[in-house]
Amino acid sequence: MTLEIERRVRWYQQPFHSHLINTEAARAIEIAHRRWGKDEIVLSATCELAHRRIGSYWHCLPEYAQGRKALWTAVNAQTGRRRMDEAFPPEIRESTNDNEMFVRLKSGSTWQIIGSDRYDATVGAGPVGIAYSEWALANPSAWAYHRPMLEENGGWAAFITTPRGRNHAYSMFNMARDNARWFAEVSTIQDTRALSKEQLDETLAEYVALYGEDLGRAQYEQEYLCSFNAAILGAFYTREMLAVRNEGRIFDIEPVPGQPVHRAWDIGVRDDTSIWWFQVVGGRVFIFDCYTSSGVGVDHYAEVIESKPYQDGTDYVPHDAKQRVWVMKGAKTVLEAMMDYGLHPQVVPNFSKMQGIQAARTTLAKSIFHPRTEEIGIAALEQYRREWNDEKKTFQANEVRDWTTHLADAFRYLALSWREIRPEEPEIKRIQRRSQVVLPGPPEPRSKTRIRV
Repeated sequence: MTLEIERRVRWYQQPFHSHLINTEAARAIEIAHRRWGKDEIVLSATCELAHRRIGSYWHCLPEYAQGRKALWTAVNAQTGRRRMDEAFPPEIRESTNDNEMFVRLKSGSTWQIIGSDRYDATVGAGPVGIAYSEWALANPSAWAYHRPMLEENGGWAAFITTPRGRNHAYSMFNMARDNARWFAEVSTIQDTRALSKEQLDETLAEYVALYGEDLGRAQYEQEYLCSFNAAILGAFYTREMLAVRNEGRIFDIEPVPGQPVHRAWDIGVRDDTSIWWFQVVGGRVFIFDCYTSSGVGVDHYAEVIESKPYQDGTDYVPHDAKQRVWVMKGAKTVLEAMMDYGLHPQVVPNFSKMQGIQAARTTLAKSIFHPRTEEIGIAALEQYRREWNDEKKTFQANEVRDWTTHLADAFRYLALSWREIRPEEPEIKRIQRRSQVVLPGPPEPRSKTRIRV
């Protein structure tokens, strides 16, 4: 039986759609305004490609639980049909597993919804196509994990999103613009004219009513004008991170030679573990590096630390490291396991989360970051945010639990630790010009008694 499926591709969607279906091992990123039709156009392309090449195809959302609400059970308000039924009509499906959000097509291909929060659960599956929806909110480690699979299989990857600050989506877009293999496009509402002026004015008025003039306009610019500079709603460190950027405190810095570089950890025994490398220099906190991973043991992190070109320092760990057990042969507490691998754990004082967040705000005002921390670490601090209560139309005190949480928690432990460290003083070399003699400074007093020179 031959079934013809009619797909509607709007004029502004055609370049992106054409690249996906006509480019072997395609790579594409589309930064587009809200209601552009990002998911629909990717699902349409996936269905077509799944009939050309038999294989496994995934649609990855930031969180696995989002998949059911956003795609699997969601209904298209314009047609009254389920979105996944529109993408993969029942007539072309061999079977459907509702629990796993998994579809087997009569062509032999499979399609499944996955989450970037559980990216390591997809090991060994060997996909030939992955679409990352709301990529700016997803865990960037998912792409690092999946990319080797697609390279081996000659598969394609598509990233669709609206901006969320200058995070990994922003970095990927900038990379893709200069890479001949990639398709990269920003589609604002001004480019597509998909909504009328009356509709846009109404949208802006709603945002302002919900969030106030400044934040409401920033939200509108982010969602419809695709601004990477808009403040992220509910972020804990909005002002502090804006100051870091505006004051130019992201630049190449090197550790003081011969002095230790310390590490602050958030330890997830079964989920993400995150680490920051830092040094206290003359009242400032120099932050050189960060790392996050999951599903591995303390031996992995010890190897990562060993690979860094820093002099070994103290490992500042959460207070519950005394009780928590790292899953490993001959189970031991986190402290015991770390010491077995030559690390130097020291427990951070047990303050409340809000006290730690306040300490982090103060610390950010004194922090200088190396650019290598921007894509993951700085992005996490900028996106670490409160949960929004849609019924009460307000932000709650608790945070959104996503990929940013562990990096933000590790920075909170850094903030509670660095003041105990004796500051290192950068070496200042005096330059002696011609016909100039540099005299030594006054002698150091042998006691606390001041002397006049």
